[in-house]
Amino acid sequence: MAVKKAKIPGLSYLAILNSITTMLTPFHLAIQVRNIVEAREFYGTKLGLSEGRSADTWIDWNMFGHQVVTHLNPNLGPTGRVPSHCNPVDKHAVPVPHFGVVLTIDDWERLAERARTFVDHFIIEPYVRFKGQTGEQCTMFFEDPSGNALEFKAFADIESQLFAK
Repeated sequence: MAVKKAKIPGLSYLAILNSITTMLTPFHLAIQVRNIVEAREFYGTKLGLSEGRSADTWIDWNMFGHQVVTHLNPNLGPTGRVPSHCNPVDKHAVPVPHFGVVLTIDDWERLAERARTFVDHFIIEPYVRFKGQTGEQCTMFFEDPSGNALEFKAFADIESQLFAK
């Protein structure tokens, strides 16, 4: 099925896409895991995400309204980990790739409190990054058992601060 691009005089397709800010739609992300039972324990029981459809080799998760799917990769083996590297950000080693959700401050604080009950090692402990600067945000990083890095962050005013320069 071909997708037709909108034609608005004077605006490029990219400009139209960049101007869409009034309604966010859910994203879909599929990640590999080494063990489906282990993924169910981490994302469902520990992180508290609700489970959607599933099969023997994958599970759909509702991550704050977004669809994250854990797919079994038997090539990782029982102790394998997804490869990543780190880049420096605010004097911390930030793992790449990583994914997560931008939350309200209250929701982030509740999640940080919950995460402290099951995360044995934070890649980056919950803290305020860029304090007093444009882009000030609460953030935390941790991994699932397969090595997928997750970041959860929050802004005092998501709408005005998320893409502020």
